[in-house]
Amino acid sequence: MIPAELIVWAAGVKAPDLLKDIGGLETNGINQLVVRQTLQTTCDDRIFAIGDCSACSWAERGNVPPRAQAAHQQASHLYSQIPRYLQGEPIRDYRYRDFGSLVSLGEFSTVGSMMGALVGGNLVFEGIFARIMYLSLYKMHEYALHGPVKVALDTLARLITRRTEPHVKLH
Repeated sequence: MIPAELIVWAAGVKAPDLLKDIGGLETNGINQLVVRQTLQTTCDDRIFAIGDCSACSWAERGNVPPRAQAAHQQASHLYSQIPRYLQGEPIRDYRYRDFGSLVSLGEFSTVGSMMGALVGGNLVFEGIFARIMYLSLYKMHEYALHGPVKVALDTLARLITRRTEPHVKLH
């Protein structure tokens, strides 16, 4: 645990208005804290920002997209770098890797793009293959958050009650 006076959590495309004028830190037009490749703010090396509340440069493509995939990668990067920072060692730069995205628009309509920039473009797919990938990714996220017992029980409950739930999910 690292003691902190303020921790801000943001979700969505625009960061909270609270960040616009916080402590003289540099922000962009959607209130994100501008960070260097180390995920440290441009005005204070002691402040780190990740996820939706940070504006991190991504090569010549603008900023890292405000998606859960990016926030997860940034959190993993900082998890390994903060001990280095606390020991006075240099922090390695963060590099975003686009693994693609999936969207489920119902039981029989799922689309995705796989690996994004890793293959020099998008490999677009849809249908049953995209649906299986979406469900697999969704179950992996549930497993990571809740563990095997809860995932198994939730899956069983969904199989029993699935006709009463809406089928459109946007992630």
